[in-house]
Amino acid sequence: MTQVRLRQLVIAAEALETAEALAEVLGLGPGFPDPGVGEFGLVNRVYAVGDQFLEVVVPTALTAPAARFIARGGEGGYMAIFQTDDLAATRARLDAMNIRRVWNIDLADISASHLHPGDIGAAIVSIDEARPAGSWRWGGPDWEKNTVPGRLTGAAVTTRDPQSLAAHWGNALGAPVSGTVVKLADAQIEFHQGTEERLAKFRVSVPEPGAAAARAIRRGLDVVDNEVRIGGVGIVLESA
Repeated sequence: MTQVRLRQLVIAAEALETAEALAEVLGLGPGFPDPGVGEFGLVNRVYAVGDQFLEVVVPTALTAPAARFIARGGEGGYMAIFQTDDLAATRARLDAMNIRRVWNIDLADISASHLHPGDIGAAIVSIDEARPAGSWRWGGPDWEKNTVPGRLTGAAVTTRDPQSLAAHWGNALGAPVSGTVVKLADAQIEFHQGTEERLAKFRVSVPEPGAAAARAIRRGLDVVDNEVRIGGVGIVLESA
């Protein structure tokens, strides 16, 4: 049976100061600046958490899709990247669902397809197949040296019709759905009622959530029930 993992969550921000805030609050290691995102009119920083990743992208041109995203609704959750062990079957399923693949790449160590947010809903979704499975090109060549303890346990999406969008994402990913929750091998994506369709929260497990909350407060960020808002996203701090 195909296994689907959550490997990376992405914030679109106006400046790299958002990346600095994220790294300080979560105690992250050095961020990788991927030159490849220049193709999309971006600069970025990618941080390793266990063998998963948090990324902040910043548009460098008003014509960049991320710039248009920010202009519509401000900084926020921009992209979710999932890992499959059978991308060929996933691509065939997406094509049958009439979900447009707006960017595709096939390299020796990874293949990926980005899905049109108008077709998948709420965010850009990428489905990738890494070879070997534990590798991750997008994290940079030294991510295993720079990673910190913890993991991404999930994300939350707001939408007017949580049940329908959860089913749609589950079908696209090839992952089981329970009500309004997509169940992945290592995480879950929750869908909640909201007036705006958006990738609204990231759930991050860290060794000391209280210390992370304290760092957020020292930086002048609001913390409510172990949730801190960074770059328009609610970062829910969970115990590792």
